[in-house]
Amino acid sequence: MYPEDLRYTKEHEWARDEDGRWRVGITDYAQGSLGDVVYVDLPAVGSTVTEGQPFGEVESTKSVSDLFAPVTGTIVDRNGDLEERPELVNADPYGDGWMVIIEAAEPGSAMLDAAAYRAIVEG
Repeated sequence: MYPEDLRYTKEHEWARDEDGRWRVGITDYAQGSLGDVVYVDLPAVGSTVTEGQPFGEVESTKSVSDLFAPVTGTIVDRNGDLEERPELVNADPYGDGWMVIIEAAEPGSAMLDAAAYRAIVEG
């Protein structure tokens, strides 16, 4: 349920280090809590983001939730498939439902490993 190769934020984002570029999405726990995702608002390529600060939003049938950056850096890619198919976030949160790739200017200091994240959501 919480892949060991990922890092997590307390705000329920996951991040996968791909040679200094971090692929980011929301966790299975987050998508389950949100319900059916109907819209994802992501920043443009070239935008800068700051660790711990909102960078976009996920809208579901229940609510609108901010997305928080796990690292400080620059958006180098965004998942354009989510514009037409936001339900990918629900169907495959750790795969096709990814949101952005951030070129890190500095390593994330507050990310958790899978065990620490599991303790938060199950505690």
